[in-house]
Amino acid sequence: MNDFLEVVKAEYVKEYKIRLFFNNGEVKVVDLLPSLVGEVFVPLKDIENFKHFSIKFNTIEWENGADFAPEYLYGLDNAA
Repeated sequence: MNDFLEVVKAEYVKEYKIRLFFNNGEVKVVDLLPSLVGEVFVPLKDIENFKHFSIKFNTIEWENGADFAPEYLYGLDNAA
């Protein structure tokens, strides 16, 4: 079994919510708006920028290089 938590797939849901698929089989929908703190995240407050992410280095990353650790994302509460 892999001991490292990884995001293997991600889908935009709505607003600042993303559905994350982890390598342990769990799926979570997280609201990232409260986490968009700091200079690197300012461009992501524009929803059109926020929607453009990809999977890189086992987590989600945006075009400006902003990302979150998979462990951080996993620890967030599911958003409705």
